[in-house]
Order: sequence, then structure tokens, then C-alpha cells
Amino acid sequence: MTVHFIGAGPGAADLITVRGRDLLARCPVCLYAGSIVPTELLDHCPAHAHKVDTAPMSLDEIEAEYVAAHAAGQDVARLHSGDLSVWSAVAEQMRRLRALGIPYTLTPGVPAFAAAASALGRELTIPEVNQSLVLTRVSGRASAMPDGETLAAFGRTGATLAIHLAIHALDRIVAELTPLYGADCPVAIVVRATWPDERIVAGTLSDIEARVAEEPIDRTAIVFVGRGLEAEDFRESALYDAAYQRRFRGRDMP
Repeated sequence: MTVHFIGAGPGAADLITVRGRDLLARCPVCLYAGSIVPTELLDHCPAHAHKVDTAPMSLDEIEAEYVAAHAAGQDVARLHSGDLSVWSAVAEQMRRLRALGIPYTLTPGVPAFAAAASALGRELTIPEVNQSLVLTRVSGRASAMPDGETLAAFGRTGATLAIHLAIHALDRIVAELTPLYGADCPVAIVVRATWPDERIVAGTLSDIEARVAEEPIDRTAIVFVGRGLEAEDFRESALYDAAYQRRFRGRDMP
């Protein structure tokens, strides 16, 4: 028996990986976060699978489902939104599974920031404008931010910031980043990327609060801040330059 943690992707049901879909199809038990995972994904489960929505459950109750499945010798597909590597709350589940001696695997998913960038139609790393992307958040009820991991600290690098779980703190984002990026710095907010109700609110640090006030956001959103979001007059990457020598180009081969 194995618990298979599966990144379900950002929202659209067809953005799950082939491996994740195939695991769903052969696991007789499926635990899923019903509030943020599309129910269409459950169509991949076996016809008589035991399906459990973990949205209203405590960690102890989720653990009990793992223990019951282990006792019955049944593999579990554990669906989480986005990708498992960030803000997925799988670390504490894996710790408990290790203590219980229950094996598990991890299957990555499409991360929310990548889906949001696709919605914007943008590459997030632009030659000689920005080459770093910081994935971060602000303190909230679930957990506080460690000392040193502040918007100001990351903002001083000039990197593009992808700020998760922070739409409620937009005023703080503007206040802390305006002195570092400038009032005219582009901001793009992607709400529920790849879901049917996806929408984008774009502006600058000087006017983004007013734009959001016109169309309030009360759902999952990513706030992007950075000069690269609207960069057009930038040099092309040398990667495909005719003079750039690459080991895989025909003329470089013996």
C-alpha cells in the first residue's frame, strides 16, 4: 500500500500530468481538497473508488483515512492543488506517514505561478531586465513568515515577485514595494488562473488598488510585481543567435 501525493495543477482539469492521471485511475481510495481541486478530476478514479473531500477535515482525520487504507491494503491518491513543492501542506502529512511506516510517492503538478504567467502571455525572465523570480507570500492565519523573508528584502533585488495568498494585503504590497520599484512599476493580478472564471487585473503600483476596488477580488490570486511584466525593448537572448556556438548545432558536431 502506498499514498501517492499528486499535484492536481492550478485549476483546469486537463492540466494534471499523465502520471498523476494514471495514478488516479488505479487507486481505490482518493482524498482530494474539494475547495480548490476541480471535481472533473475525480472522473479518472475507478468506478467504485472511495472518495473523500478533505476540505472540512483536520489533519488527524486525514491521517485516520491513511491508516484505514493501509490496514485494507489499498493505495491512496492524495490530490492537492498546484504543485506539491510549495504551500501544499504535504510536509506534515509525509512526516506522519514516515512515523507510521506508510510509504508514499510525490508526483509534481503545474504550479499556479506558471499557469498565471501563461494567462498573462508573458515570460517571467527577460534578458538583461530580470533573470530571477521570487515566489513568496505574506504572513497569514496559517503560518507567519520567517524573519528576513519580507517583501522589502526580496524587493531590493529588483527580481520579479510572484506573491501568493496575499490579495488581502494589497495595500501593504503597494506601500512596501513602491519605494523600491517605483510607482510606475507594472503589477498584474491573476485571479483563479485556468479556472472558467479566470480574470486579470493589470496596472501599476500607483493605481492597482483603485483598479481592484472597481472589481473586488475575494478568491485565490497571484500578484506579480516587476519591470519585466511589460518589457518590450529588450535585447534578444544569445541562445538562438546565429553566432552563438552550441554543442548541439550541426556545425559544432564532428
